[in-house]
Amino acid sequence: MAMDQKRLDRINELAHKAKNEGLTDAETAERQTLREAYLKDFRESFRSQVEMLQVYDKEGKEVTPEKVKDIQRKKGLRDD
Repeated sequence: MAMDQKRLDRINELAHKAKNEGLTDAETAERQTLREAYLKDFRESFRSQVEMLQVYDKEGKEVTPEKVKDIQRKKGLRDD
């Protein structure tokens, strides 16, 4: 799910072109599509990281929110 380098390079290329000389309608549409795909991938990656998270207090007791624990149980990541 990680953003591939080609797509990221194209996003940057379009950003520079937009700043310097402007974009055609087709390039503007492409930029929007690439941005949406980037955000989708980012959100999925971030959600996965949060769902894998375990939180502990200073005494070492787990204080992971119950909502996160439930998601982890559904995905088979927890035994409790």
